[in-house]
Amino acid sequence: MIAGWYQRLNKRERFLSALVAGVIFLLLNWYIWGKLFSALDRARTDLVARQNTRKVQDVFIRERELWDKRAKWLKEHQPMLKGPGDASTLLDQIKQVAGKHNVLIENPAIGTSDSTPERQAVFASFEVKSPWPPLVRFLYDVQQPESFVVFESITLNIDPADPTAMRGKMKIARWFAPAGK
Repeated sequence: MIAGWYQRLNKRERFLSALVAGVIFLLLNWYIWGKLFSALDRARTDLVARQNTRKVQDVFIRERELWDKRAKWLKEHQPMLKGPGDASTLLDQIKQVAGKHNVLIENPAIGTSDSTPERQAVFASFEVKSPWPPLVRFLYDVQQPESFVVFESITLNIDPADPTAMRGKMKIARWFAPAGK
């Protein structure tokens, strides 16, 4: 049936039908190979992600003793939240350190922050004005591991009125042990 149909075609029609069949064959191959290569690329990407995850897990396994020591130290040393008054204690500590380094504290505000399964937090937000070196020493003194103080946000700019001074807005939180622990 197909042989008879093909026999009735002239030379030009045979050439065109072979050309159309060849183009269809090439497009079909192009589509199939594209799908295969994209699947291969996804598999390689997935493999690299899994290898990286495995490397991280290996590090955690090797350093398990260190992380256990850190968790034990946290349980022993992280303070308990006694009440909202702890936020004012944080602000008093910040003002004391700022006075030690001649950092001007403006517009202080206190409050309680979010609670997570790992911690409870109180925060103090304020603006600062200071030359750069005292500000660096202030930042260093405030954030010591034993104080459980973290900077949640800091925005620093050069003071337009005094190019030797920095102005900034800061939000500092003290992390306390989670509730019920």
